[in-house]
Amino acid sequence: MPSLHLNSLTKQFTRHTALHELSLTVQNGEIFTLLGPSGCGKSTTLWSIAGLHQPDSGSIAFGDRVVFDHGRVDVEPEHRNCGVVFQSYAIWPHMSVAANVGYPLKLRRTAKAERERRVREVLDLVELGDHAGAYPHQLSGGQQQRVALARALAHPPDMLLLDEPFSNLDAKLRDRSRQWLKTLQAQVGVTTVFVTHDQDEALSVSDRVAVMNQGRVHQVGTPNEIYEHPADLFVADFVGTANILDATVTEADGTHAVLHIDGLDTPLRVPHTDKRLGAVRVCIRPENIDIQRGRGDSLSPAALTVTVRNRAYLGDHYRYTVHVGGTPIAVTTTRPVTHGELTISLPPDDIRVFQEEAPSVFRAEALSNEENPHAPVH
Repeated sequence: MPSLHLNSLTKQFTRHTALHELSLTVQNGEIFTLLGPSGCGKSTTLWSIAGLHQPDSGSIAFGDRVVFDHGRVDVEPEHRNCGVVFQSYAIWPHMSVAANVGYPLKLRRTAKAERERRVREVLDLVELGDHAGAYPHQLSGGQQQRVALARALAHPPDMLLLDEPFSNLDAKLRDRSRQWLKTLQAQVGVTTVFVTHDQDEALSVSDRVAVMNQGRVHQVGTPNEIYEHPADLFVADFVGTANILDATVTEADGTHAVLHIDGLDTPLRVPHTDKRLGAVRVCIRPENIDIQRGRGDSLSPAALTVTVRNRAYLGDHYRYTVHVGGTPIAVTTTRPVTHGELTISLPPDDIRVFQEEAPSVFRAEALSNEENPHAPVH
């Protein structure tokens, strides 16, 4: 299967620019996820790859085959050989499962015997071999999703493009479908671009993730790199839960910095590669905050006793809301706290320091519904 190369894609709609000179490389055979809030450009990117949008500039190549080069090459969607699964599945209600799956082969005038063989093969692949004669209304949402995937794979695609295919499923089925898709993709080996706004989905399914906002890529990396080492405050704030606090850098040598965090009396020496001094924002994940359970000498020098303002039981962990320097932060633990106070400390190695201001884009409404008029606004 070929790799995918996007070079300087720009796409302008009437009221906003959906893509700003976007460049990405997707390796042969990997699941590459475009993650971001509604209106960030991820579906525009996917549809440009499929040929359903024409960018205003830039180029797209499947391996060595250029399928789009503005003003010179624009291969029609049906000749790009992409398997596409939309959010709505788009399977025909009047056709049986087998007829839905075989339709792309019929359009290509594949011989009937070969078409029937391939339909049986892909239906077995998606574990629907016993449902070939069923109609969509007789299937569950998860089964309809598998029909859409089988149809996308019927004529072996160079690229598999998935536009939020699990968004219509309930939470448990969505989780099972993620794992099933990952296993299926590894078996088939097709290069896959997956679009989602669901962080858990992106982290659990992907080989690599591109975090997007307002038509730009903020970071590309493995799920671990994205979560543990966010490139900026937007990534830290959008992926997972992040506590963001105001702080001041008073010393910095290019490897470490001395921080004074608002609400903490004791300065912290944390890893940091910037030598600039002054106001910064710092980020720490709720699960990385230590809850001190000892007394006296056993407490960290930077320990802080705080009042529990809110608590929630979430099955496998507890989440507590406390205030540090007037800022509400979340603390998680697998053990319950029965009293109204916590003594906490912030491990220096788990603190990330950022110079820029924390954006609140992920909490805002989408800039426009032009990118995808059917997409929900989050």
